[in-house]
Amino acid sequence: MTVSKPAAALCLFVLVGFHALLPASPLLDEPIRPIPGLDDQDPERVALGRHLFFSTELSADRSVSCASCHQPALGGTDREVPSRGAGGAAGNIKTPSVFNSRFNIAQFWDGRASSLEEQLDGPIHNPGELASSWPDIIARLKKDRAFYRRFRKTYPDGMNERTLKDALVAFERSLITPDSPFDRWLQGEEDAISPQVLEGYRLFKAYGCIACHQGVNVGGNLFQRMGLLDDYFRDRGGPLTRADLGRFNVTGYPEDRFYFKVPSLRLAALQRRFFHDGSAASLDEAIRVMGNYQAGREIPPRDRTAIAAFLASLVGKHPLLDATP
Repeated sequence: MTVSKPAAALCLFVLVGFHALLPASPLLDEPIRPIPGLDDQDPERVALGRHLFFSTELSADRSVSCASCHQPALGGTDREVPSRGAGGAAGNIKTPSVFNSRFNIAQFWDGRASSLEEQLDGPIHNPGELASSWPDIIARLKKDRAFYRRFRKTYPDGMNERTLKDALVAFERSLITPDSPFDRWLQGEEDAISPQVLEGYRLFKAYGCIACHQGVNVGGNLFQRMGLLDDYFRDRGGPLTRADLGRFNVTGYPEDRFYFKVPSLRLAALQRRFFHDGSAASLDEAIRVMGNYQAGREIPPRDRTAIAAFLASLVGKHPLLDATP
């Protein structure tokens, strides 16, 4: 049976966005759900993964780390368009946030990785990112005798691709941002948000933003066309890039051209560049563009300000959001 794109999106909303990872909440009819608390994790695996995440030993020339593009203090992304990898190589797409990525339906803008484990191979091997390989990384890391001994205590079968991925994923799964003001409001704390935030949320729903940005991650649970109601790429100008083709690069289906994984808005208020191409340089501009091309409506400045206040209320807590390692 062939399922239309709108029907498929609705199915994803029902199956993933609305019912996935539902904590108890007094406001059960709201389409956004609070981020659940961190599940039981081995703290040593998380610590080892954190070390790896910030280590430049993972890049071919030791110039960059995972954290170079996924900067925790900037909401798990960076301010570069494009981002720069080993040797100063230019990437071809804006870095997505690594925070709350465990809640995504898939990884990368085009969804080509189905899990965090699978996602790791992308930046490791990409010549525009870390430009390395697991054997080279293992050889380097083993020279750090103190870290290697520590690693062996947690992973008795030694340092290999599987165990390195396990540690990195343990750290990435710990990068969640619960206890936002909006989450506290969802859980019944009426004074957790201001009247302006509440009005921004009402507008967010009224303009139709909620159709794609809902669930635990306020996005990340379906794919949607960039330029749903008008031609974004025509108006943006410049040549189309391979990255602009989005989901088509994975499926090869012409109808998937310009479809991307809907990004999470959990930390949008902390970011400085928006969309897969980084073309919007402010949150206000991003809201305006989304109104025009995704909702087919002009959102006036006063409404954009209220919506921005709502998005700021989605920012939760994690020590690395306002600290350096």
